[in-house]
Amino acid sequence: DHSPVFRKEKVSFRIPETSDPGSRFPLELAQDLDIGSNSIQAYSISPKNEYFSVSYGSWAEDDTYLELVLEKALDREELAEMGFSVIAEDGGSPPRSGSTQVKIVILDVNDNAPVFTEERYVGKTLENMPEGSVILTVLATDQDAGVNGDISYELIQAGGKSDSAFVIDPITGEIKLTKHLDFEDSVYHEFRVRATDGEGLSAICKVLVEVVDVNDNAPELVVSSFSSPLPENTVPGTVVALFSVRDRDSGANGQISCALEDQLFFSVRAAYKNYYELVTVSALDREERAQHILSVTAADAGWPPLTSTQTFTVDISDVNDNAPVFNQTSYTMYVRENNVPTVFVGAVSAADADVGLNAKVTYSLAPVQGAERPWCSCISVNSENGHVFVLRPLDYERLRQTQVTVSASDAGSPPLRANVTVRLVVLDENDNAPLVLYPGQESSPASSELVPVSAEAGYLITKVVAVDADSGQNSWLSYHLLRATEPGLFSVGVQSGEVRLRRPVTDRDAVKQKLVVLVRDNGKPPLSATAALSALLLKDFSDMRLPHSSPATEEQQDSLTTYLIVSLVFVSLLFLISTVAFVARKVCKRKELEAGPVLYGADNLQSGLADAAAAGTLPRAYCYEISLTTGSGNSEFKFLRPILPSLPPQHCATGQEPDEGQDFPCVPVSGEDMAPMDNAGTLSAGQFNAL
Repeated sequence: DHSPVFRKEKVSFRIPETSDPGSRFPLELAQDLDIGSNSIQAYSISPKNEYFSVSYGSWAEDDTYLELVLEKALDREELAEMGFSVIAEDGGSPPRSGSTQVKIVILDVNDNAPVFTEERYVGKTLENMPEGSVILTVLATDQDAGVNGDISYELIQAGGKSDSAFVIDPITGEIKLTKHLDFEDSVYHEFRVRATDGEGLSAICKVLVEVVDVNDNAPELVVSSFSSPLPENTVPGTVVALFSVRDRDSGANGQISCALEDQLFFSVRAAYKNYYELVTVSALDREERAQHILSVTAADAGWPPLTSTQTFTVDISDVNDNAPVFNQTSYTMYVRENNVPTVFVGAVSAADADVGLNAKVTYSLAPVQGAERPWCSCISVNSENGHVFVLRPLDYERLRQTQVTVSASDAGSPPLRANVTVRLVVLDENDNAPLVLYPGQESSPASSELVPVSAEAGYLITKVVAVDADSGQNSWLSYHLLRATEPGLFSVGVQSGEVRLRRPVTDRDAVKQKLVVLVRDNGKPPLSATAALSALLLKDFSDMRLPHSSPATEEQQDSLTTYLIVSLVFVSLLFLISTVAFVARKVCKRKELEAGPVLYGADNLQSGLADAAAAGTLPRAYCYEISLTTGSGNSEFKFLRPILPSLPPQHCATGQEPDEGQDFPCVPVSGEDMAPMDNAGTLSAGQFNAL
């Protein structure tokens, strides 16, 4: 119930191919747990082969062996390896078996010498082949393997001579050139090549190299004379260079012809024998082409033809044949008026196609011809860089633009020049305030505009007309109502300057209206002017006979107003001093009031009147309202009719009640100072003095 079992499933043997038949190679026995006839009884090989057999036996009762026996000599070149199975069988019924795989690797032995594919190798090469070129390749083979089959090559010179023109690659067998071959020195080169394997076995072959003649000598060009640089005004036909050509080859390979690639300005012509000339054929222009690089090619008649090239670099020297050229046909420069002196406004620039001194440009103001207008002395130009300056401040209102002619001259001999026109435009600054043309603002009496009181809103009263000496935005004028007697009554057109009624005229509006219109330009900063005008509001135009105030009368009224203000201040101070004195006397002495004008304030009016009535010094009580009429031609004082003050009954001498609503202060006056008032309600001189 147990099968034989090998400890290893695979076994490998490495056997040299030179092993003798009968050689034995031990194998490990298989194991079977059964005993007796059920144990292992025999071993066999499957499949059977002619090289090996198996031997099974015992040296003693318990000492058995198992060996592979070589029956036939091995040859690695025929069979490099083989494999088979060794089977162990027991004696049971049914019999059981076990197997192991055996691999036989046959080891090589150097028993074969290298063999060349040819006994003689023949190659051809051109004499102009470069170094390193492969001429031919030799090949030898060896049936051995590994190191025994590795072949190396080496050159063997005939008679022991060494020829350094060839070298062989020891691995690939390629024969290469180490230097150029020359057909004229040697036509054939013969040598041998040895091939050796790793164990020293070798073989020898012959190699023959034939050198093929070629056109390997290029023409040579020798320069005898050469002229450079050439002036650009050189005449055609001038000889620039003289050179000769030669070729070391013979026959057709030594026949030479010369050619010039660029023949637009130069050409090559034969002189004598093998000499040639390089000459000019057309006019030269340095500004168009400052340097000519000429290539002269000499070619032989061989195949393929060989050529040699000689390069001539011809520089063209400058001649002053170009005038300066401005980068613009004309220049326009701008400067603001009121500029600072010597202000930079721009630059002119001219270029000269010449070089050196012929291209050095200087600038100046061209003189003015007799018939032309003289140029502005305020402009200057820098002679070195063409910068243009304005030497003095300009006024746009006097000079808006001017132009000068700037000349650019080179330093050649003779010098060449060009002119250009420079136009200087003065830009306006807002330096002029608006000028009012209407209404006139002179010192003479100005007429008043007549406006009917029945005019509706929008009625055109007048129009303010103004101009500005500036231009553009600085001259755009706008009109604004600055002040007026009745600001809400009038409106001014911002753009037109028209003065119109904003609303209908009412009875409360003064007859004479004064207006001040502000006229402002649109400059930065803006400038302005004012226009004063007056308007008379009339029911009909028959009222024109009313006297009109002249400027002199208005000045008198202003002076009178000043005097009245001073007088009022003086009287007020006198009143305060009197009041203080009265109070002091009242407190200290408490005596009877002296006869004379005494003025009471609203606070002590009642007590003062009571005391006066008790003393019997106030027989009659009067209250007067004093007012100054407006618009009066002579500005005189007038007093209205007497009215009764609102005093308590016991404080009035007459005992009459005052009218309701009257809160005017009473002015007690002594009876002797009082006199009947005239019909006009005017106080007498004594009454006025008492007041």
